[in-house]
Amino acid sequence: MTIASAIASFAVVAGMLTIMPGLDTALVLRSAITLGRRRAFATALGILCGVLVWGVAAAVGASAVLTASHLLYDALRVAGAGYLAWLGIGMIRRTLKERGRPAPGDTAGSAGTTNAEATWARSWARGLGTSLLNPKNGVFYMAMLPQFIPTGASHLLMGVVLATVHDLEGLVWFSALIFGTQLVRRWLNRGSVQRAIDAITGTVLVGFGIKLALADN
Repeated sequence: MTIASAIASFAVVAGMLTIMPGLDTALVLRSAITLGRRRAFATALGILCGVLVWGVAAAVGASAVLTASHLLYDALRVAGAGYLAWLGIGMIRRTLKERGRPAPGDTAGSAGTTNAEATWARSWARGLGTSLLNPKNGVFYMAMLPQFIPTGASHLLMGVVLATVHDLEGLVWFSALIFGTQLVRRWLNRGSVQRAIDAITGTVLVGFGIKLALADN
């Protein structure tokens, strides 16, 4: 296997994984709808940074340690589950808190709901934390990366290259989602719609957290 064919083959696998509905897509969509385009890209960038970290970690063998150590895996799994549940419950609580408030114009009424979280750094940190605290990312790279590293190639360099390919595909996918939401932005800006989105996304996050907490290694 040449380096070029390895990259091309990995791109196909990573591309299929990228477009599968999941936690990352839910977070980016929610950010695009309730926080706007810039915050959505910040969330996406955080997720992509996490992917790059996992790729480098897998290349240098950290994911092998994670896979071999059941205790370490469980610790990360529980931490990730708690983090997702915390995010989801926070969204649901905001929805319930805002439901009874009078909104002078739906668009204006929704602004206060997201004001506390509408910072670029917080959106980026949320995406990064979600990616890093998901042990499934590490296991995926541990399982897949060795198969796409040609004999004699630098493991670290190939890990960075392949993770970057995955990131570029993710960036294209997230960009399509973010710009797509802008086409119906006026309707999505209604406070009632945004509260419904927060409630749905929060429930999805709690569900992912429970699934992660109950998952086997």
